[in-house]
Amino acid sequence: MNRRKPEPVQVVKQRRDAALQRLVDGVPYIRFLGVRFERRGDELTAILPYSDHLIGNPVLPALHGGATGSFLEITAIVELAWSMVWERMEGGGEAARAIEEGRFPPLPRTIDMTIDYLRSGLPRDAYARARVNRSGRRYASVHVEAWQDNRNRPFVQATGHFLMPRRDA
Repeated sequence: MNRRKPEPVQVVKQRRDAALQRLVDGVPYIRFLGVRFERRGDELTAILPYSDHLIGNPVLPALHGGATGSFLEITAIVELAWSMVWERMEGGGEAARAIEEGRFPPLPRTIDMTIDYLRSGLPRDAYARARVNRSGRRYASVHVEAWQDNRNRPFVQATGHFLMPRRDA
């Protein structure tokens, strides 16, 4: 019985990181805001690096609510998309090859988003993580929290509902 030799861990890691980067680079607004994603296994952390153009109230100064809300929505959508991409990459076959070539399934579409601004975002980097509460064939529910200095002290949180793309797309 001949088994295929497993790929080295670094090769698998590089392939996953490259796929995540291609997914993120495909959305111009993510690049405009400067949002980056760090991956640890299948867990993603979104990073919104501080920039002067993100300030909404220069008197405080505080991050603009629209930029903050967009950051949370981007985090939720990329988390959902990454879960679909991860599934296809790990499944192998034609779907995995398509991902490696940069052919991704369509992104989930936002149905609604409820944002709770808990305190002002300070003029510094922000971080966010999304937790998928439910992801079915047609609908997904995601909770996102963002923090700056202390993960246990979020400055904004959101719950979003998304229309999922067809699995055969």
